[in-house]
Amino acid sequence: MILNFFFYRKDAKTLRNSAPPRLRGILKTGSIIFLLLMFFSSSGQDNYRKIENNTFERGEFLKYRVFYDSWITYWMTAGYGSTEIDPEPFEINGRKTYHIIVNGKSANIFNVFFKVRDKFETYMDEEALMPHKFIRYTREGGYKKDDTVFFDHQAEKAVSTRKVKHITPYVHDIVSAFYYMRTWDFDTAEVNDKYYLDFYLDDSLYHSEIVFLGRDWVDTDFGKIYCMKFKPRVATGEVFVDPYPMELWVTDDKNKIPVLMRSAVFIGSVKIELVEFKGLRYPLGKKVIDRH
Repeated sequence: MILNFFFYRKDAKTLRNSAPPRLRGILKTGSIIFLLLMFFSSSGQDNYRKIENNTFERGEFLKYRVFYDSWITYWMTAGYGSTEIDPEPFEINGRKTYHIIVNGKSANIFNVFFKVRDKFETYMDEEALMPHKFIRYTREGGYKKDDTVFFDHQAEKAVSTRKVKHITPYVHDIVSAFYYMRTWDFDTAEVNDKYYLDFYLDDSLYHSEIVFLGRDWVDTDFGKIYCMKFKPRVATGEVFVDPYPMELWVTDDKNKIPVLMRSAVFIGSVKIELVEFKGLRYPLGKKVIDRH
């Protein structure tokens, strides 16, 4: 649910397969066979890039509260989300990966009008910091979406339960993209610097842009924390009418974890705040001012 604020979700109707039923069955069977071949095969993987990760480690857990504000409500708790890195490594084709799980669920009255139960998983290569496998389970109101995607970075192909598509080198899913960006160096970043990243979602390739807005103090449940401020670009549609609707604050320390996000949506505003963390690689924010 949290990640859906950063990356645009297509309308469910556009994802329907228009092929005849018989052909659709053949394609589905072929896709399953190809998925199995990809999963169990291991071909020359010595050419993968190597990226140093000095930011996060296994066992990290982050929990967020999602608030919604409109002319009817005033910053009501709409739900909760969490991101967690499995403490144990998981191997795919003989390569160690970070198994990362993102969960999101609605709360309070939102469970009646727009119940959300989302789960995303990625298996990101430990050395190359790219995804090998992505799993999606989405339940948002009447919208349902399940998918599994395997990434063949050498052949530059992504294989989902529905399609086989060309991808750009080292493309990310929406979860691995978040963790990969945390390894970037922003020490020399200047206001209005732009950063670019490709990600793959709903059998489509997207080109994302993140604008650096500077540094500032952010008031949190853990005290005032010095943060870097960003403005991600999103695709406009049902949720966003502005390509730059949100602002994101990330700790200006070695952890680089998001502590606050604010965004205007089609009706009202959304705010996401960090409410719990554990398993960080470093102490949170060397520039924290303790309130106690």
